[in-house]
Amino acid sequence: MDKDAKIYVAGHRGMVGSAIVRQLEAAGCRNLSLRGHKELDLLRQAEVEAFFAAERPDYVFLAAAKVGGINANRAKKAEFLRENLQIQNNVIWSAFENGLKKLCFLGSSCIYPRECPQPMREESLLSGPLEPTNEGYALAKIAGHKLCKYLGEQYGFKTISLMPCNLYGTNDNFDLENCHVLSALVRRFVEAADNGLGVVKLWGTGAARREFLHVDDMAAATLFLMDRRDDPDFINVGSGEDISIRDLATLVAAAAGYQGTIVWDSSMPEGMPRKLMDNSKLRQLGFVPSITLEEGVRRSVAEFRSLR
Repeated sequence: MDKDAKIYVAGHRGMVGSAIVRQLEAAGCRNLSLRGHKELDLLRQAEVEAFFAAERPDYVFLAAAKVGGINANRAKKAEFLRENLQIQNNVIWSAFENGLKKLCFLGSSCIYPRECPQPMREESLLSGPLEPTNEGYALAKIAGHKLCKYLGEQYGFKTISLMPCNLYGTNDNFDLENCHVLSALVRRFVEAADNGLGVVKLWGTGAARREFLHVDDMAAATLFLMDRRDDPDFINVGSGEDISIRDLATLVAAAAGYQGTIVWDSSMPEGMPRKLMDNSKLRQLGFVPSITLEEGVRRSVAEFRSLR
């Protein structure tokens, strides 16, 4: 991307969008077109169309989305499907109609089947039933990728679609009603340690395994791929390693200084049994993450403590 090109980051105040903005600024890109929700409601088609017609950005990073953890996804499937479809359709189609040079669509590893062979390869998309607890979100992300792909096949619209593993890090959401597993663990253990609690109760058995990538590594991979990839088929973006939620809880507890007891509630859901992505295509292009999980967890604990 030319450093003088006009770049629109949709969702620039969120964890992923803000990390992309930091990476763009570090790379010398200054012509950034950024709008908050009050200035531009991405759920409203007319507003999005007017924005693209007036601004006519050269590049778009679509990081805006309705996101949440297991509880939120399970309770609000309709909203997760509807709002993500509306955001995606409005941004992607308006970008297409206004002569965009290239769009980056950010999806999720939730698109893969619940019983997907591990590690999950890009070719496994739609090869089996989805995980029920986040089906609405997953369907929306699959639809977003397909819309990008079809526009490329039919009209030559340049897009890339990236499917990251579980992300965490700077500017994460620590609201227990809506956050993801790692930030939820950080909050639970920091509060327990700081308040002298002796027991922390967690959902599930702890046996489920997840792959984590720090959001700064995700942002670096996003810019890396935007410059080097033109294939409309999606590509996995992850660390290449997974960890059980039980071991993750132990890691976070140690970083937070918590020395009490951890109790697991096996009556509560824990999602897919395992989510480890095959990142061979990303590695073959030459990208390797730089932030270890241990270092990333230490940073997240320090960030949450600074917010209290």
